This record gives sequence, C-alpha cells and structure tokens, in this order.
Amino acid sequence: MSQFTQLWSRLFGQEEMKLLILGLDNAGKTTMLYKITMGEAVDTAPTVGSNTEVFEYKNLKFVLWDIGGQTSLRQSWSQYFTAARAVILVIDSCDAGRLSLAKEELHRMCADESLKDALLLVFANKQDVRGCLTPARISEELKLTDLRDRQWHIMACSALTGQGLFEGLDWLASRLEQR
Repeated sequence: MSQFTQLWSRLFGQEEMKLLILGLDNAGKTTMLYKITMGEAVDTAPTVGSNTEVFEYKNLKFVLWDIGGQTSLRQSWSQYFTAARAVILVIDSCDAGRLSLAKEELHRMCADESLKDALLLVFANKQDVRGCLTPARISEELKLTDLRDRQWHIMACSALTGQGLFEGLDWLASRLEQR
C-alpha cells in the first residue's frame, strides 16, 4: 500500500478491498465465508446469486463476495470482476472428476481483462477428508504454473475446521499491503 493510501486510510477510514470467492458448486465457498467471518461452520444451502460479508483482517477491510458456482451462475461471474483485488478460488479436493472443469473456469477468468491485476489464492478445500487430493496435485491439474503473469498461491484447508484458512489470508494480506 502506498504511503498516501496508508495516510488516507488512517485519517478517513480503511479502504474496502473487494475479494471474490469463486469455485464450482459444492466446493465449500459459503461454509468458508462464514467460518472466516463468524468463526463457525454453519449449515448452508446452495448459493443462488451471492453472499456478501465485510471482514477486517490485519488492518485491512475486505468485502468478501461469495458467488454461487452452479453452471447457470458461473456464466454471470464476470459481472462481479470489476474492482476485485483478489480471487479466492475454492477447489473441492475430493472431487478429482471436476478438476478439468475447474481448470477451464480458472483460465477463463484469468483471461478476463477486469482481473488482470487481481491476486489469486487457491484453497484446496476439504483436506480433512481422507483420500483427498494434495495441493501439489491440484496445482498440477489446474496448470497454475501456466499463470506466469499473476501472483498466485495454493493453500491446503478445511472450511469446516478452519485449518489453513487464515494462513491463506495471511499470504493475501501481505501481498495486498505491498500494493
């Protein structure tokens, strides 16, 4: 964050940073949103549209947009891209059969001009389930190393237990503070 932005934030309040939480349906996006913002896992239903929460973390103010991941909703993801500082992509580590679809969606959104400067944090969710894929395998399947012009990070996590969530947010916060 520039010195001017830091001074402005101290004098007039924090700048709100828009973060998108995206991923295929049933990846755990909404569970993750509420585990981060409320500290507990809540029962959720499939998201129709979006859920929005404001969350302060490490002196940063995030506006978290959890966007539904059903096929019909993925077509409208681009409507949310404007001014997004980062994308949190949630991957169901137990669903190897849908990784190719997740890869297509990832590379489609990374090609969108509106997200050219957005950071990418990939959460390999459901690591608490026996037999799930490792973050290294998910990274390979998603071809994350092909994203050469983008800062990205992959983190093992469990939205139910909270494991790895704040370590991922630490990476995101440190990168956003540098901008």
